[in-house]
Amino acid sequence: MTSLTEKIVVVIGGSSGFGYRVAQLAGMEGAHVILAGRNKARLDEAKNTLAAEGHAVEAIQLDAHDLQQQEEFFKRLPPFDHLVSMVGDVMGGGFLEADLAVIRHVIESKFFSNVRIGQLAAGKVRAGGSLIFTSGTGGRAQNACASYVGNLGINALVEALAVELAPKARVNAVSPTWTLTPFWRDVPKDDVAAIRQRFEKSIPLQRIASIDEIANAYLFLMKNGFVTGQHIAVDGGIMLGA
Repeated sequence: MTSLTEKIVVVIGGSSGFGYRVAQLAGMEGAHVILAGRNKARLDEAKNTLAAEGHAVEAIQLDAHDLQQQEEFFKRLPPFDHLVSMVGDVMGGGFLEADLAVIRHVIESKFFSNVRIGQLAAGKVRAGGSLIFTSGTGGRAQNACASYVGNLGINALVEALAVELAPKARVNAVSPTWTLTPFWRDVPKDDVAAIRQRFEKSIPLQRIASIDEIANAYLFLMKNGFVTGQHIAVDGGIMLGA
């Protein structure tokens, strides 16, 4: 397992939730962290908190759905060792009742935004480094249509980039199932509680993951230099009975 000491770790979507904790854990291991996020207030708060904890951290505002902003962002980045992308919106429901515009938006967000991130990151990642995307699990095409398609796309992207970037760098994905994070901050509490209860009944371990259980999977993929082209499900086995 390689060390993260003095490595540069970029986290797109690093101002809260999984991304913030990944940045924090990497900082605790001596990495220099570059956070990116579209909400400036949350981004500044995350940066200030990490800096107060003694971590080496920078923050750059970025709407990763804007391809022009992506290009400007990567021009500003120094060569880096690891990049984590948390980019991707979600939706529930099947194809028949869904608004086509929503389906298109979620697939654009989940898949095409990350395709461009991969293309741009390939020229900046250092030898021996890695790219880690965020896929997902726990849904099927009939109940999470666009998210399901987007996750399949991320998994295919990871496999392709792993071959194209080898042996210079590795490419993987973490695939969590539904987890309680600040992502759901604007959803009514009763709705969140109902979603949580449904997943707890579906997951064989009969609980949802902690943020640390997900975040540590990203750290593992950064540090294990012989894992590439993989999408690691951290989902309590939810798909085993699906």
